[in-house]
Amino acid sequence: MKLHQKVAAEVEAAFVKAQLGDYPIILQPAKNADFGDYQINGVMGAAKKTKQNPRELAQRVADILTSSDLIDAATVAGPGFINLRLNSNQLAQQIHHAVNDSRLGISKSATPQTVVIDYSSPNLAKEMHVGHLRSSIIGDSLNRILSFLGHEVIPQNHVGDWGTQFGMLVAYLVEQKQSGRADLELADLEQFYRNAKVRFDEDETFANTAREYVVKLQSGDEQVLTLWRQFVQTSLAHANTVYQKLGLKLNNSHVKGESAYNDQLQSTVDELAHQGLAVDSQGAKVVFLEEFKNQDDEPAAFIIQKKGGGFLYASTDLACLRYRINQLHGNRLLYVVDARQSLHFAELFTIARKAGWLPDTTQAEHVPFGTMMGKDGKPFKTRSGDTVKLITLLDEAVSRASALVKAKNPALSEEEAAHIGQVVGIGAIKYADLSKNRTSDYVFDWDSMLSFEGNTAPYLQYAYTRVQSIFRKAENPPQEAQITLNEPLEKQLALELLRFEDVLNNVADTAYPHYLANYLYHIATLFSRFYESCPILKANTEAIRASRLQLARLIGLTLKEGLALLGIDTLEAM
Repeated sequence: MKLHQKVAAEVEAAFVKAQLGDYPIILQPAKNADFGDYQINGVMGAAKKTKQNPRELAQRVADILTSSDLIDAATVAGPGFINLRLNSNQLAQQIHHAVNDSRLGISKSATPQTVVIDYSSPNLAKEMHVGHLRSSIIGDSLNRILSFLGHEVIPQNHVGDWGTQFGMLVAYLVEQKQSGRADLELADLEQFYRNAKVRFDEDETFANTAREYVVKLQSGDEQVLTLWRQFVQTSLAHANTVYQKLGLKLNNSHVKGESAYNDQLQSTVDELAHQGLAVDSQGAKVVFLEEFKNQDDEPAAFIIQKKGGGFLYASTDLACLRYRINQLHGNRLLYVVDARQSLHFAELFTIARKAGWLPDTTQAEHVPFGTMMGKDGKPFKTRSGDTVKLITLLDEAVSRASALVKAKNPALSEEEAAHIGQVVGIGAIKYADLSKNRTSDYVFDWDSMLSFEGNTAPYLQYAYTRVQSIFRKAENPPQEAQITLNEPLEKQLALELLRFEDVLNNVADTAYPHYLANYLYHIATLFSRFYESCPILKANTEAIRASRLQLARLIGLTLKEGLALLGIDTLEAM
């Protein structure tokens, strides 16, 4: 059971005994450790409704709470607040259990869900660029955390592998094959796309050929499909290089592109029309949504089929949603997609609910995120204004980190510096993103993200190596020992370490990874204070030394597990 949950259960029992069981309990960790570990604010509201003296009522609740083994003291403050101080021996027992448990005392969900997470989802017509970074790493961290908590997670990489641009690309590929330059051209997907676009814009004959290929592709012409598959495979190979560099859990088995739903689009539109939700409007099929009116009080028009019969992303997204519910049996759907698509998803989910495709028992959530900005306050670009390839950014991160660690420790071999640079560089990029509220834009800054000071991955990774260095210096550290929490910092650390499960469940519920990142930073800063104030290897007695070693062990395990759940590796030495 989570620590917060245990305290809440004690408080709830006290409220029932005080005949306040019908009133809400407001329990939160104390903001100032000098006053206690937890604070109850719910008594004043109950006193007002029952017309009782709030301090007297609070004292009655406090007297009941002091009989609990978990609570050492319950004191009334101000107009009716109750400060709780937890029993150190009880906390020590829970720490002992956590440090000797492979899951650090964290239980799996009692109500596991099948969670389908849509993330990364690049357009296969181009190489991945920095705009794909946030979806990829936010989605992957949620995948890891939800899986760890016992949910069945099904990642879905909804790649853009269909549409009119592929006719242009296939036509250009045919030209390059004829000239013997296809393999050379495909080596740089971004340039390949640009060259094809130039041909399309400047040569009407080529443009007409490209349009003919679109028709052939959509009608299932096997020769064109073979060329299209070659292009898709090449594109996915580029994407997989990025995924491997980032250490993502995505692979080809998770790819379910737009093309996969092609044969379901017409039936999806027809069913909405049959239900009376989709109507003809100027030759197109449209769902009008009264829930989303514009400034002129007109309902929003959600187009699902164009005039002439063509389909849109909206059509595909509806078919995709149905697949995830009916075939994958997802009862929680997460879409980790740019915040600019918020209205689209709100309308999409509304239509799916109205059509009966999205039952009340299934959660569908857009997980929006902001933009990665340059220091100029504009979306991150190269100096020439071009979009930055993601693989280029990652290579630069590793290069910068390798040079940094080599400068700090010149004795490192090139191989050691490269390995540490890989872990630190990739970790720095991921953590710089995941430590921010995902709904906010943030400024990409090499110096701050690679700093060994402040809320950064290098700082946390270094904190972990400091813990490991303690155990390398310790002679035969005990695997088990009685834990005592006599110093205020020891108890504060224990309280925070026991909050790990609460934090993970909060991230799972809200899909905000920065809660975990900030928690780990708090653990690391507390460890630094603990290390300076409470001698570990030179403790006054063997019993205190053994106890503090166990506390340090759990700090290391928590940092390692927490960073791993964010998709960030650790090092035993730096």
